Amino acid sequence: MQPEQTVDETHTFIRHSNLSRCPGIICLATTTTNAGHLSMNSSNRMNGQWRLKSRPRGMVTENDFEYVQEPVPELKAGEFLIRNLYLAFEPAMRGWLNDVKSYVPPVQLGEVMRASTVGQVIESNNLDFVEGEFVSGMLGWQEFAVSDAAPGVMGRIGKVPEGVDPVLTLSALGGTGLTAYFGMLDIGRPEEGDVVVVSGAAGATGSVAGQIARIKGASKVIGIAGGERKCNWLVDDLGFDAAIDYKAQNVNARVREECPKGIDVFFDNVGGDILDDALLNMAQNGRIVLCGAISSYNEEELPPGPKNYMQLVIRRCTMQGFILIDYFDQAAPAVAELSQWIAQGRLKHAEDVQEGFENTPKTFLRLFEGRNLGKQLLKIADVQP
Repeated sequence: MQPEQTVDETHTFIRHSNLSRCPGIICLATTTTNAGHLSMNSSNRMNGQWRLKSRPRGMVTENDFEYVQEPVPELKAGEFLIRNLYLAFEPAMRGWLNDVKSYVPPVQLGEVMRASTVGQVIESNNLDFVEGEFVSGMLGWQEFAVSDAAPGVMGRIGKVPEGVDPVLTLSALGGTGLTAYFGMLDIGRPEEGDVVVVSGAAGATGSVAGQIARIKGASKVIGIAGGERKCNWLVDDLGFDAAIDYKAQNVNARVREECPKGIDVFFDNVGGDILDDALLNMAQNGRIVLCGAISSYNEEELPPGPKNYMQLVIRRCTMQGFILIDYFDQAAPAVAELSQWIAQGRLKHAEDVQEGFENTPKTFLRLFEGRNLGKQLLKIADVQP
């Protein structure tokens, strides 16, 4: 039986003074009803899960997943039980649903949907993980997870550092923040005075990438996003110099207007026509960072490749893709620098928080409907005292 899905779409901006104990952090919350939320006592604990039911053809739908329950198993020696508190959503998860070879194996039919989570250890037979500690890892769309701390397909379960808000490990100090960090700094390599353009700029990764370019000395940072609300947020709150609304404006014309001497660094999360427009406006020796291509993730047939790729030759540009897992061994110093920028008020971020485990597939779809601002999260439980 599937829990009733109920979401009230009332959005409020909330400024949290306790997030990571750092000032200037903005969270976008969504007030929701939670009628379908399941609570179980420790003597009769059942684990709610969302599993992949069918492989999407075209746009992913809620019907591609099914809700099931199963008993939480007794812990063996060396194992510990985690109560997931928040689930994280990113566009890359759509690619994991396709039965094709990729940088990680596809999610199999009948498996719990793969996703990053942050949770709290509530029982433990492992001396290294104490009850009450917060941990983050790829624990999936489920209320509880049993682990022995062995590394999985996307790395190990990590402890949330003391004094850091657990939510940050899913946003600015987690995979999206690190993706922005390494993509911009290792591939984009912005220099003093560079003009930087970011597509998908109001998303979790794009919004951080643009701010990193500014921190590193870019003379102008332009974001491409969909809708007036997102574009205003980029300029008014995050300090982008300009924002281009691809839904209402001619992207090619606006890029020419904002970048008359060309784009030095283009950080692309979208692909498709927007990538083609950027190729026509690159500066000589410009760098293109291929981070994602959300415009084609739900296409039944992949669209043709970039029409303007010969501009890479004409303008002597480089275009390179990357995957975060290649940088896991460098994560610690990157997190330290990101944390410092947040503490200094130089790096802002937003979390779009939905509530209720019953709303898991619905929350995933928000990414492809263009409704999230910043990192898309789902709160499914409260912290235990």
